[in-house]
Amino acid sequence: MKHIIKLTFLVMLVLLSGCQSGTLKRQDVVEMIYRVNDAWQTNHPQQNSTFWGNAVYHTGNMEAYFLTGKESYRKYSEAWANHNEWMGAKSDRREDWKYSYGETDDYVLFGDNQVCFQTYADLYSLAPDAKKIARAREVMEYEMSTPNNDYLWWSDGLYMVMPIMTKLYNITKNRLYLDKMFEYYSYADSIMWDNEAGLYYRDAKYVYPLHKTSSGKKDFWARGDGWVLAGLAKVLKDLPKSDPHYSFYVSRYLRMAASVAACQQPEGYWTRSMFDPAFAPGPETSGTAFFTYGLLWGINNGLLKREVYVPIITKSWKYLTETALQWDGTVGYVQPIGEKAISGQVVNAKSTSNFGVGAFLLAACEYVRYLDK
Repeated sequence: MKHIIKLTFLVMLVLLSGCQSGTLKRQDVVEMIYRVNDAWQTNHPQQNSTFWGNAVYHTGNMEAYFLTGKESYRKYSEAWANHNEWMGAKSDRREDWKYSYGETDDYVLFGDNQVCFQTYADLYSLAPDAKKIARAREVMEYEMSTPNNDYLWWSDGLYMVMPIMTKLYNITKNRLYLDKMFEYYSYADSIMWDNEAGLYYRDAKYVYPLHKTSSGKKDFWARGDGWVLAGLAKVLKDLPKSDPHYSFYVSRYLRMAASVAACQQPEGYWTRSMFDPAFAPGPETSGTAFFTYGLLWGINNGLLKREVYVPIITKSWKYLTETALQWDGTVGYVQPIGEKAISGQVVNAKSTSNFGVGAFLLAACEYVRYLDK
């Protein structure tokens, strides 16, 4: 046992020395992905619910599978999907379905109960079987049949829901998925977008000047904007370039990328309140990882200028691998579940979560693709 611990420690030293010397290679990053994801799955062998934290982890796990081809990763997500009967919230009484915040089975139309459909669609793409997306289609196609357009009322929802709609469009070729996605996004834009800052508030409660930090500044929550930038990257990945709204999504993505880059701290991370680092100072991993993934995707796909954005992701990657990543594969400094920056909240190396691991995996996989290019 002591020999195994010593060997693990030596491997960690090699990886860190590679990181620090700037000689990190593709396989080094793949080994990090294995270390993080294997540790998470070993420590969480029991399958759990489809609520958003677990489901966001699985979006990262599936990305790790697509990159590495490690079959145990696919099996882990498929076992989770089977455990949950390929459903999110399970109510079958449509008259009871809600989409305000809620964790019970009648909140079928709430995006936090829908993000699981992303993984189901990915598993369908590997081995098509109608049962894998039957509930996803039932829910989303019912939602699209309603006259309501306010389903994306909080920034997290842009990550939770929009990529489902592009994935299901690519499976079904039902144009309504893309039309309704733009309609829902336009509503979100109207209540959360700050055109001056080029960022999104978490929801309407946090719009300036209704809400301010303790020093009177606009309060843009890093994880909230991380959800949006990562969500836009996922949407653009799957959206046909012929879509009439493609250029609008690109313009929002580019504007956000510039605003996000301007808020990065010298140490490579983003503080929880992006415009007011002193309000909730110190590292935070979930927002940083989502930003790193979103920016890397843009670099890798020719939307962002390498000379401008490579220095940004170089610093954020250094933070993710040298501060956030712990020797045992734990991803630390993840702000706990919440919806805002909280002054005085403790976030340290032991602060980890399912969604934080998912975000790290997304960033690490995209970093491998960056190295490949």
